[in-house]
Amino acid sequence: MAQLWGGRFTKQTDELVYAFNQSLKFDRRLFNQDIRGSKAHAEMLAKQGILTAEEKDLIVGGLDALKAKVDSGELKIEGEYEDIHSFIEANLTDMIGDAGKEVHTGRSRNDQVALDMRLYIRDEIDAIAEELHDLLSVILSIMDRNRETFMPGFTHMQKAQPVTLAHHFGAYFEMFRRDRERLLSIRERNNVCPLGSGALAGTTYPLDRDMTAELLGFDGSCENSMDGVSDRDYVIEFLDSLAITMMHLSRLSEEIITWNSNEYQFIDLDDTYATGSSIMPQKKNPDIAELIRGKTGRVYGALLSMLTTMKGLPLAYDKDMQEDKELTFDAIDTTKGCIRLMAGMLETSKFNADRMARSCQGGFANATDAADYLVRKGMPFRDAHGVIGRLVLTCIRKNCRMDDLPLEDYRKESPLFDSDIYEAIALKTCVDRRTTKGAPGAIDEEIRNAKAYLDNTEA
Repeated sequence: MAQLWGGRFTKQTDELVYAFNQSLKFDRRLFNQDIRGSKAHAEMLAKQGILTAEEKDLIVGGLDALKAKVDSGELKIEGEYEDIHSFIEANLTDMIGDAGKEVHTGRSRNDQVALDMRLYIRDEIDAIAEELHDLLSVILSIMDRNRETFMPGFTHMQKAQPVTLAHHFGAYFEMFRRDRERLLSIRERNNVCPLGSGALAGTTYPLDRDMTAELLGFDGSCENSMDGVSDRDYVIEFLDSLAITMMHLSRLSEEIITWNSNEYQFIDLDDTYATGSSIMPQKKNPDIAELIRGKTGRVYGALLSMLTTMKGLPLAYDKDMQEDKELTFDAIDTTKGCIRLMAGMLETSKFNADRMARSCQGGFANATDAADYLVRKGMPFRDAHGVIGRLVLTCIRKNCRMDDLPLEDYRKESPLFDSDIYEAIALKTCVDRRTTKGAPGAIDEEIRNAKAYLDNTEA
């Protein structure tokens, strides 16, 4: 059993205890980050005169060689190692001799793993931000092509007012833009280096923590060594951000599922993003959207688990914190996969514009515009609201739309109505007249701003 400790112990660890304690099976993901951190640490130790230049060169060269072996598949990250740190140190020592034992000088596994997790999350933030950029690009293309694809807007799952598909997807553009910005703000706020914190109280070696931080691309070092090793706020913030992103993906998935139903038929999912039934040959199921909706709870669970794990921990490091990795790794995989699948599903889907427009014409989505018509002719809005409400009841009794209601029925309720009421409540008029910022009639400006955002941000 390869362990970095043992001098104080006289008995072998129980096999069940060892297996329970071992983390290599999941913290192997931190291999690249641990290599980067160890190289920077060795460079700093040499600059401070703690290592000789020859020792530093041996260590850095050995770490590069070790990485090459793992990358090529010559060496597998497996075996009876307690964690990724002991795997690297043991194999490095096998390769370069006793100099490999010097790599841990002036650090603890506590600040080492804190560094690795910060580096890993920083890398994943960049990757997820890129995935969100791609999803935003797909959404923007849908908006651009559907400026005059009319559809009903809903409140309480009831038709409320007519909008466009571009305007509807504009709301999701804003959601996912906020998700991307939220991730990047977490990256900026938590871009500090814990290396040099030691186990909790720093070290007696004259480390240059700022040099290590700079080598690793951090903005600075943690101010307090106890906080440096025991802080997992950056993990919790990150999981919270992923949970919000998944919530947005789930909301969009719910709409796709609804739109895909026989009752709506607003969207036609591509065969590559749908499945069939083992018994009902006519079925085309939105399983991908349903799975995205379902996996949202999985990411929520990671956030809640991490909050629960941390809520009662005294300072400084406790082994409970090892639980951050599997939760975070799974949440990352789930979220990245769902973002990518959503982008592909949307990019290959077809929207049924005629069906959406016909749906707008039922449910009295133009009732507010009829009330506004009376207001423009001098009637107080509250009175106009009552007049249109009674006209809606008339339409329900006659089983017709407001567009088809005879003018004499309108005039029974108010002499202010004239033949121009039909143009005032026409679908295109209802949308085009709403020109305030952010409204469907101002979609050209919204799309310009969205394009500018994507053009000015890195993919």
